[in-house]
Amino acid sequence: MNQELLPQLSECVEFGKINLASPYPPAMKGKPGADEYAQQAIEEGITPNDILDELIGAMNKVGQKFSENKIFVPQMLLSAKAMNAAMMHLKPFFMSGAVQRKGVFIIGTVFGDLHDIGKNLVSMMIEGAGWEVIDLGIDVKADKFVEAIQQHPGAVVGISALLTTTMVNIKPVIEAVKTTSANTRIIVGGAPLSAEFAQSIGADAYGRTPQDSIKWLDSISN
Repeated sequence: MNQELLPQLSECVEFGKINLASPYPPAMKGKPGADEYAQQAIEEGITPNDILDELIGAMNKVGQKFSENKIFVPQMLLSAKAMNAAMMHLKPFFMSGAVQRKGVFIIGTVFGDLHDIGKNLVSMMIEGAGWEVIDLGIDVKADKFVEAIQQHPGAVVGISALLTTTMVNIKPVIEAVKTTSANTRIIVGGAPLSAEFAQSIGADAYGRTPQDSIKWLDSISN
């Protein structure tokens, strides 16, 4: 077994090297990326759980760098895409039950809001942290969140808004979800939101950054 495979995979995720064809980062141009290393790791018999642990560790590093303003959203998105490319090779093992996820996370941008970059970033980061993510997309009405909760009992819900004009739409969604399933945990996020606002509308948590959201999710899954 190639002992360098997992460190190489981790490096690709940390620095956003998606696959062999990816020109970014320039220092790694022409080299394999997360896609190829994950496939090779599976072929060489490295366990899917060990690969997942490596991906989670790499994304933790990325999240920490972001929290310290050492990298910014474009770099984070590339890392998340690299992680996603590697995760595609683990999907069959998730489906078979050979690898267990930490839980199910349902996410969507609230109705009236068509922004998705922040939501997509959070989705990819949380998937990289070991959760199954159900992405409902943008402009998501309350009944769609409720339906998703009914299909995935015990799931955690994330609601995003980017505008001050749409952040007020989160409250009726929370009310609808809590009416259907009082024990469902809900985290909210987005540029105009705050911890105080989240508390005022009945959310269980506020995620200022993807890393904040992951830390909270891990705290309630243990």
